Amino acid sequence: MPIASKTGPKTEIEWQTSATPVAYDRAVAAMEARVHAIREGSAAELVWLLEHPPLYTAGTSAKEEDLVDAILPVFRTGRGGQWTYHGPGQRVAYVMLDLKARGGDLRAYVTGLEEWLIRTLGAIGLKGERRPGRVGIWIDQGGGRESKIAAIGVRVRQGVSYHGVSINLNPDLGHYRGIVPCGVSQHGVTSLAELGIKVPMAQLDTALRKNFEAIFSAARDESDGLGSAPIKTKDPGA
Repeated sequence: MPIASKTGPKTEIEWQTSATPVAYDRAVAAMEARVHAIREGSAAELVWLLEHPPLYTAGTSAKEEDLVDAILPVFRTGRGGQWTYHGPGQRVAYVMLDLKARGGDLRAYVTGLEEWLIRTLGAIGLKGERRPGRVGIWIDQGGGRESKIAAIGVRVRQGVSYHGVSINLNPDLGHYRGIVPCGVSQHGVTSLAELGIKVPMAQLDTALRKNFEAIFSAARDESDGLGSAPIKTKDPGA
């Protein structure tokens, strides 16, 4: 079911892509600033595509015992969910939408994010699936083996969403050994590369954008003259 804005058909969503990995704390600060601007009506809604340096993040439900070995920097964050890994080769999509203008249904929003990921994976030849009681998108590898390929973790502030989703293109899967991803120990984590699907990041981005628009609404990018200024990730005063 589309989750389009209820404020009118001309609502635009801006897209930005960062060419180099973005430090996690700077990304969070930039998202929070953008959320405030969206709430104030001074900036458009935004989908921000990026990668991070290798790191772990702990959501609001993270258990300390699931940090098995802190081999990478650790960040405590206000998003929903448990432990996850971010790093090069993983496409992160941070989604800043005015949920109040879209009916305010958080469950419908998360369902929309799941559907977005499933359709995106389908566009590049992979069947992603939901699993009851497990967050994210999963791949049935046969013989009772299932692995997670995409994660979801969101937060809402003053009716505006931020944080978002990630898809494993070709990250270093060995980095997951330091955590119990999303608190699920009985299933693994995989990537498009591990499954033999070799696609460039640009092709994945194209599929993400096309399928996002089908679910959430029309979009624009900053290069067409309609977008606001690129999201800033420098520390204040730097």
